[in-house]
Amino acid sequence: MEDMADLAADPKMLAILLSTLVLHLIDLIILFVATCANAWKAKGSESFHLWYHCEQTNGGSGCSGTHDADWLQAVQALMVLATIFCLTSFIIFLCQLFTLVKGGRFFFTAVFQILASLFVMSGAIIYTVMSEKKGDESWGYAFVLAWLAFPLTLISGFIYIVLRKKE
Repeated sequence: MEDMADLAADPKMLAILLSTLVLHLIDLIILFVATCANAWKAKGSESFHLWYHCEQTNGGSGCSGTHDADWLQAVQALMVLATIFCLTSFIIFLCQLFTLVKGGRFFFTAVFQILASLFVMSGAIIYTVMSEKKGDESWGYAFVLAWLAFPLTLISGFIYIVLRKKE
């Protein structure tokens, strides 16, 4: 508890840790929404997702499973791994915040966060290359969120490399 008292005494360090924590939570929420939301690609009343293909007809909607393409399963796995690694990184950060010695760096947190960013980047690249966008189809908001999650998690990972506990 002595470490937390030192952090509370330095408002600048406390602000840095709090803003890093908020950035990490934003990363985690964006990854979760991008992985779960049904809007990776859209065409009129149809939406395509990593997990389902949905269509609205006559006021109702019907969803069916996606085709079993290997590339789509790879994207699914990479997005789930990115979310899990980001969550693991968050938990490790909280643990290191209380147990890391003064002057120590958050390397384990950084490694997991950078791996999460590489997973989401790989998944988004595979989806971009392999998903055939025909005619009036457009990229959905979940696809855009996946691409947004990549630089945010990468920046967060680099912040953890530079960040060290106040001496």
